[in-house]
Amino acid sequence: MEEKPMPETAPAYKEDLDVPDAVRNRHKAAANQEAAEIYGDVESAENYGYVARGLKSRHIQFIALGGTIGTGLFLGIGSAFTQAGPLSVLLGYTFTGCAIYAMMQSLGEMATWLPLPGAIPQFCARYVDEAMGFAVGWNNWYNSAITLCAEISAASVVIGFWNDDINPAAWITLIILLVVALNIFAVAIYGEAEFIFASIKIITIVGLILMAIVLDLGGGPTHDRLGFRYWKDPGAMKEYKGDGDWGRFLGLWSTLVNAAFSYGGVEMVAVAAGEAENPRKNIPKAVRRVFWRILFFYVIGSLAIGVLVSSNDDQLLGAIKNGAKGAAASPWVIAIYRAGIPVLPSIINAVILTSASSSANAFLYTGSRYLYALAQNRQAPRFFLKCTKLGVPVYCVAVTASISLLTYLSCSSGADTVFQWFQHLTTIANLFTWVSICIAYIRFHAALKAQGVDRNTLVLKSPFQPYLAWIALIFFSFIILFSGFDVFGPFKVESFLTSYIGVPIYFGLYLFWKVFKRTRWIKSEDADIFRGKAALDAEDEHWVHKKPTSVLGKIWYWIA
Repeated sequence: MEEKPMPETAPAYKEDLDVPDAVRNRHKAAANQEAAEIYGDVESAENYGYVARGLKSRHIQFIALGGTIGTGLFLGIGSAFTQAGPLSVLLGYTFTGCAIYAMMQSLGEMATWLPLPGAIPQFCARYVDEAMGFAVGWNNWYNSAITLCAEISAASVVIGFWNDDINPAAWITLIILLVVALNIFAVAIYGEAEFIFASIKIITIVGLILMAIVLDLGGGPTHDRLGFRYWKDPGAMKEYKGDGDWGRFLGLWSTLVNAAFSYGGVEMVAVAAGEAENPRKNIPKAVRRVFWRILFFYVIGSLAIGVLVSSNDDQLLGAIKNGAKGAAASPWVIAIYRAGIPVLPSIINAVILTSASSSANAFLYTGSRYLYALAQNRQAPRFFLKCTKLGVPVYCVAVTASISLLTYLSCSSGADTVFQWFQHLTTIANLFTWVSICIAYIRFHAALKAQGVDRNTLVLKSPFQPYLAWIALIFFSFIILFSGFDVFGPFKVESFLTSYIGVPIYFGLYLFWKVFKRTRWIKSEDADIFRGKAALDAEDEHWVHKKPTSVLGKIWYWIA
């Protein structure tokens, strides 16, 4: 059969295996042009290669969804709940969610203007100061690499909910092999894995919220109508480190810190922007829905927990105190046990295992792309730019994955203490990332104005700027400053270090590059806002915009 010629508007990335040579060549030419603009010369682009735009719309949407649903929503929220009470948790997650929304609007505008791989270190280096790009890049890489270890360790511990006779090292090995396999071959494989993982998490949290409504209204096996009884006894807001209103305020403040860590990873969608198909359409689509994801999953989710379980529940307090494995420390599971539904706890544990594996997969991906972005900024060795024929920065993946071997430290009691210290070093890293994003946006906003770019012409113009970015910047800065407020009464050196060691690490990285390279604060009129944009603009013309016609097609289009 004679092959039909492709139309002039054929997409640069075609899913079919029998892609015509003309389209393949267009794909390669577009990638080479983009790489040449980013690297600075054609020779480097040909020698090192470049990442491939293999993440489809549904991948991007579900990466954005999965990035907002971590083990914190299933497990971590329990400690904040017992410490501060249901209303404090609801308010804490709501306030932090509003700041996350403001930050993501800022990041979305920058990532749509220039959807680069790694993105965040490049924005900071281009718009603020090369030293900030260096600091946020290496800080994020370290954070991703160590969090990768933490998630692999968490997944191996979760398996202990069913069987703790087998040495965790066996499970650690299997999980490392899994996440490396999902990252080393092609970005589309990573995208498919995250699509599946995120789908499981979304279905689970939607099911749990529906279950909470049924149980709260007395539809469970015990037919006990709960209402808001636990908001009356033991109370909606608990005192923490103080008495009266001051104690309740400190309880609320402690939930802000917990919520900030639970939201960690929400910025992953921008890291993936450099490998997204049709990024000028798919990135804004994902960013605009952040508000609804935060509202539904975290705000309604925290409200659901607050009506199902008492904040002084003996079983929940005991599980948290004794470090119970897997789902045993989840307030959702406690509620299920109380309702007399025997099968669901194992299902929830399986979802938590999936969530931890998903997070490990995602942090290996983001860590490798941060390293790739640093190499593009010439702040990491240039060999990290080397990509396979399928567009995977292979050395970045390999080096980041090698850090996962530290996870074996958690298998022995003595080394586990060292491993816990490694994990504590990452506690403030997410907050510094968000602060850096806000500062980069404020400078980006000023650069657009100084260089005569009308924001009304942007594909994604975030509202109320730069005020949203300033509000988020101040909010996250306050959390950094007072994240360890409870270590001062009485003062504990070890707790102080674990709470604040991330601060000197970030500023140490910044000052090192500042002094070593004698960098300067970039003026708005000199900010590099155009390099790489011409190739991306030219590529936009080749994407096909398909509009669904069926009802199911329109529903799926809205979702993904």
